[in-house]
Amino acid sequence: MTTLHIAEEVATALAENRPVVALESTILSHGLPAPRNLAVAARLEKVVREAGAVPATIAVLDGVPRIGLTPAELERVCSEDLLKLSLRDLGPTYALGRSGATTVASTTALAHQAGIRVFATGGLGGVHRGARETWDVSADLDVVATTPVLIVCSGVKSILDMGATLEVLETRSVPVVGYRTSSFPAFYRRESEFEVPWRVENPTEAAAVFAAGGRGMLLANPIPAAFEMDSALHDRLLAEGLRKLVDQNVRGKDVTPVLLEHFHTASAGVSLDANEELVVSNTAVASAVAVELFR
Repeated sequence: MTTLHIAEEVATALAENRPVVALESTILSHGLPAPRNLAVAARLEKVVREAGAVPATIAVLDGVPRIGLTPAELERVCSEDLLKLSLRDLGPTYALGRSGATTVASTTALAHQAGIRVFATGGLGGVHRGARETWDVSADLDVVATTPVLIVCSGVKSILDMGATLEVLETRSVPVVGYRTSSFPAFYRRESEFEVPWRVENPTEAAAVFAAGGRGMLLANPIPAAFEMDSALHDRLLAEGLRKLVDQNVRGKDVTPVLLEHFHTASAGVSLDANEELVVSNTAVASAVAVELFR
């Protein structure tokens, strides 16, 4: 197994049993345009520090898995054309000395390998529409089910089959807990037609549930109300995006970047603001929960 390169600040915090929050890099390299992505990266790390935890943005650079990035490394992630790395891609990337941004699946696995228990992201991957024919199911679901890391996200993107995704999570015994909500969030929208089986009201309760469960957990935190996308705009963009996938025969891991790009360009920036604010909110919640875990 390739040795992790853990940044000094992160290594010290882990050694001293202080809270650390993992952050993914795919949202920076594939989810947000430059130069906004670099500003968001700095903002996320600042949110973690202000809560009393240490940020650990994760990526693979030149074949080395890095847990915590320097400003220069963050700039590389935000400016270079990096590979998109799920868990299965890590071995080839290490062996061939390549560079890539980590998804939820690979970030979760690397965070756990480093000893980090809490991870903040935007949205979880899931079962894609039409999966009965394509078998297109995100690796995120298996990793969440088998890795004892608490993941804070705004549910899953509405481009996915949300009902099927929740069924898979139930089958794999993943606790799905709403953070101050009884409805499973739909990324750009605060609520979906699906309920969450459990609800907590504060970081203390969330930390207690995770600590008692002893396994991976999903903490679903809705996008801040001020940045929720208008339902009519959302539904129009989603319909257009799904047609675009069919017209261009887009499949697999290319689906999400193509749809996000359509939302960003066709919404006149509304979705970009939403994307930034929901991941900032998730990072703030994750940081507060991480601090509680180490009390």
